[in-house]
Amino acid sequence: MDLALMDLGGGVGIFGTLLIGGLAGWIAAKLTDSDNGILTNIIIGIIGSYIGGFLANVIGLKIAVIFQGWFWGNLLVSVVGAVVLITVYRLLKGQNQR
Repeated sequence: MDLALMDLGGGVGIFGTLLIGGLAGWIAAKLTDSDNGILTNIIIGIIGSYIGGFLANVIGLKIAVIFQGWFWGNLLVSVVGAVVLITVYRLLKGQNQR
């Protein structure tokens, strides 16, 4: 197993997961001009971390090599995944309203 690829979770624990999820969801909400509450931001950020981690693994992005430590790499990947999640949700929601 290549440890340089994004490891979902990364051993950050429940507090680290909530912290990164909340920050990632909040940053993604600001980037996409969304208005979400703190709980929704945490959920979006946590789901986004899995989406971002999957995408990083698919393209072979070696997060552990680029970032020393768990926080910044996980946060960046989580934000990207959360932005993708919000964007896809908006696209699907827009199609259903027609």
